[in-house]
Order: sequence, then structure tokens, then C-alpha cells
Amino acid sequence: MKFKVIMALIKPEYSQKVLEAARKAGATGDVSLTGRGSGSKESKSFFGLSIMDQTEVLMFLVEEHTTESILTAIKNEGKLNEPGHGIAFSLSVEKVVGLESQLEQIKERVKNNYL
Repeated sequence: MKFKVIMALIKPEYSQKVLEAARKAGATGDVSLTGRGSGSKESKSFFGLSIMDQTEVLMFLVEEHTTESILTAIKNEGKLNEPGHGIAFSLSVEKVVGLESQLEQIKERVKNNYL
């Protein structure tokens, strides 16, 4: 079984809708972190201090064949086609450990949906 990591850097106000859409599209879990970023625009300043926009970083470990539908759901709910709303991308995963508790569920879903 092959896996990918999907990372979505989005505006915090969209995080709950993006999480729900990703789960509907096949994601089984997530990690959410809060960060700051400036993107491609110049950063704003206030009294000489740089101000960066708050960003939500969502990470999903997903089965490879679900990647496209999850990315599409993230793009739509996070409005990533609009400038300044964020980005999402996937990375290949070489090895995974710690999925023993979820492995049977993953296998069953693959069998029901794809075989």
C-alpha cells in the first residue's frame, strides 16, 4: 500500500470546512498546526515590526489513490483558486509505521471502493 502526505496551508477561517471536505473525500485523520507566513506579497509592517498573516497548516497521511479527490476538495473549500488563500500539495511517503490500528479499516475501504 502506498501513501502520500497532503499539506494544506490555508486561512484559519476555512480550516473546519476544509477538514470536513477532506474527510468526505477520503482522509481518515489530520494534524493541524498554526503558523505564520507571508506568501509572495511583501510583508506588512506596523511601527517597523513585520506582520505576517496567520496560517493554518493541515497535514493528512492518505492512501495514494485518494490524493487527487482530497486535493480537489481542499482547493474548493479553501478557495485556493483565489489569490492569497493558500496552497496545498502532496509528497510521496517512503515508509509508514504506526498505522496498525487503522490498517484493517484502510484495507476494507480499498477492497470495497477499488476492487
